[in-house]
Amino acid sequence: MANLKLSHIYKVYDNGQKAVNDFSIDIEDQEFIVFVGPSGCGKSTTLRMIAGLESITAGDLFIGDTLVNDMEPKDRDVAMVFQSYALYPHMTVYENMAFGLRNRKMPEDEIKQRVMKAAKMLDIEDYLDRQPRAMSGGQRQRVALGRALVRDPKVFLLDEPLSNLDAKLRSTMRSEITALHKSLKTTFIYVTHDQVEAMTMGTRIVVMKLGYVQQIDTPMNLYNQPYNKFVAGFIGSPQMNFFDVTLKRDKDNVEVSFDKGDKINISYEDVSKVHDSYLTGDKKVILGIRPEHLILNKDGNGLKLVISNIERLGNETIVYGKLGDKLQEFSLKDEGDSVVVKVVEQDDINIGDVVYALPNNNKIHLFDHDTEITLMNKIPEYNTIHVSSDLEKMNLINTSINMPEVFKNVLKDIKQFDLSVPPHAIVKGNDFKLKVVKIEKVDDKNLAYLDNNGSYIFALVDDDVKENEEYSFSICNEKVNLISDNKQLLKQIDDYEEFIGDFSKTEVRENKENVLHFFYSIDGYKLEAPRENGYKINSIDGDDSYKNTYKYCIKRNDIKLADEGLYGEVFEILDYGNVRFARIKTKSNEVLINVDRDFDKKNVNLAFDSKDILVYSTKIDMRIC
Repeated sequence: MANLKLSHIYKVYDNGQKAVNDFSIDIEDQEFIVFVGPSGCGKSTTLRMIAGLESITAGDLFIGDTLVNDMEPKDRDVAMVFQSYALYPHMTVYENMAFGLRNRKMPEDEIKQRVMKAAKMLDIEDYLDRQPRAMSGGQRQRVALGRALVRDPKVFLLDEPLSNLDAKLRSTMRSEITALHKSLKTTFIYVTHDQVEAMTMGTRIVVMKLGYVQQIDTPMNLYNQPYNKFVAGFIGSPQMNFFDVTLKRDKDNVEVSFDKGDKINISYEDVSKVHDSYLTGDKKVILGIRPEHLILNKDGNGLKLVISNIERLGNETIVYGKLGDKLQEFSLKDEGDSVVVKVVEQDDINIGDVVYALPNNNKIHLFDHDTEITLMNKIPEYNTIHVSSDLEKMNLINTSINMPEVFKNVLKDIKQFDLSVPPHAIVKGNDFKLKVVKIEKVDDKNLAYLDNNGSYIFALVDDDVKENEEYSFSICNEKVNLISDNKQLLKQIDDYEEFIGDFSKTEVRENKENVLHFFYSIDGYKLEAPRENGYKINSIDGDDSYKNTYKYCIKRNDIKLADEGLYGEVFEILDYGNVRFARIKTKSNEVLINVDRDFDKKNVNLAFDSKDILVYSTKIDMRIC
């Protein structure tokens, strides 16, 4: 049994096409992980890289504690089940299942014991003397599973194994594979384009699109909290309805206006995580609502639509409609006004009827119109806090505090502005005090709703913070964006600094052997790279690696002042009140470093450990090591 770790995995073909981009996941022992997405999204390529059937361009793949990037497929202790079954047609079922074990020179008695045990588990004992052509698709799939099962591998890899089966048999085989996983207590990684398979089988699901991971989460979290419109539309059947709307808040009520003129009202509490800038009534957003979360009525409550088609499925009915009150001519073109509703035990509706669809307000999803990313993150990306000032003091959250020098320098004579504050930038302190209205558990974090005159400020708090109590806090000024008239005047300081530099090697005779040493070079500052990183860079770019430039990313806290190192000149001090930074110019780079309040140097040397450096290609947008 084994856990797997995929760390920043890329697959780039010789023509520059990226099949898989920066894929990272930690898979626990005994998990059932499903890769799902449309054709060409990179899911099968990722599976084949795990199996060793496809080379990894960049990144690290661990099975257990072993790095297996360059390990032969036969040595990885994984077993793969293919879409096409890949059975030998001239062999019997027994011979197909025993073939791999015989190649490994296993004793015949043990082979028989393993084959019979797997055949009994899969209920194919009566077919061991048959050839695959004399069996049904479901039986052949069991044989393919059995051939993998007898190897007793650490990891099972299944590449769309049910796609050749009919719907009824797929349903049966889904249950059997899930039961098999529970019985074997080992790790399964399963690839499919069928979201029903993904939802019913996986403990976690990886949703992919065009080589990029869109979201990794449990089935119900994907269903209830999709990260973007693509995930929302891909997960769930029938697909989620999407509408262009505007939102306008009036105290505790938010009016939702649809393009066709319909309007509904929802509680501000239901959309309180949506940023205030989307609630002004003049910014289009995408509203999503699942068919099962719409209620049909005829009393004028909800979206007005005319029924264009009905599918009665016995236990449920799928109703198709168009916004408005008149049937239109049939067209395959999506006009953006289609509505699908899933109802139970509602027989009093017919094609041509004018009805109303009322959304369940607790089930509404909202997405940015341009990026299509959710506006209702489990943890909001940032809070906007309105500030007025006299250029010396800032007035915000019912409090007046000193304005940092950095803010003064960029604001000049601007007296009204906004602070865009991430929840993690709100920390325990003595500057402000607000009442905690609610604490919500989000994954392993506590998200506090702080009452700020009818709106919420969201903060991440410790376990000792309680609801209905006052919370005293401060704001990390260096982690906020300063905005005026929709223009960003000051950007938050990132955790990493970026340098552009070179890569080189030397060959040295050591202990009667030629040994390679690799080096990062930034503006003449040369430091030896970890050998494994050097080999990675060299294996990806070959001899071009010594001609290319690379982007070196270093955590700001890992950059230290030293007697020797990267030379730079200090040309600005940034005072944020709670912390100070020196802006330093090297030959071709700029860097910010944390400095003490009494720092007054004009020239410095910067040092860092090469083990702390992340290396990115500047030719292809790709992390190398």
